Amino acid sequence: MWWMSGMLASALPSAALAHPHGWIDLSVEVVTDADGNATALHQTWRMDPFYSLVVLEELSRGEEANLDEELDQLGHEIRDNVAAQHYFTEVRLNGERQALGEVTNYTALARNGRLHFMFRLPLAEPQPLEENELTYQVFDPTYYLEVVHEAEDNIIRDDALTLHGERECSLSVEPADPDPELIMRATMLDKDESGEPGLGRHFAETGVVACR
Repeated sequence: MWWMSGMLASALPSAALAHPHGWIDLSVEVVTDADGNATALHQTWRMDPFYSLVVLEELSRGEEANLDEELDQLGHEIRDNVAAQHYFTEVRLNGERQALGEVTNYTALARNGRLHFMFRLPLAEPQPLEENELTYQVFDPTYYLEVVHEAEDNIIRDDALTLHGERECSLSVEPADPDPELIMRATMLDKDESGEPGLGRHFAETGVVACR
């Protein structure tokens, strides 16, 4: 589980306690430098409506509550917590896992009733995209929250994965294909249980940037 998950679990009705307990709508912009090398993933996490409501109401309690200040503090807490889990992100170049840098550019805000967490996740070293394939997965390791790319009518939106730069690349999001046994294991987890480390990976979509 991750930040504030206990508060969310206690607020959910018993009928909604099968994993996952909530979801994140994800959009990713792959950032490149002047030489066309991938340097970072700019991610936007849009929390589901119920989770957003619970958190925003909690932040707004008290006569002295300042939502902007509370959101700043929340953003700091989210960053610190997910940093310990590699920012929920795995990046690979031609199948080889890439080291990640430290997130220093991030913000949390409320927009249209939804909590957003946006951050720029740098790669430890710029990686060449020419004639290469860059892939990433974003997932909660315990599968407490499901992470899915922004979609409409179950169709991935064009802005769910974009590339900042001039390089000619094809962009796609591949669906997860978990084993039925893993699906059963995940749905049987109770509100007080976390999935085994790495469970969320099996339910993660894969963003693909393939360049000429």
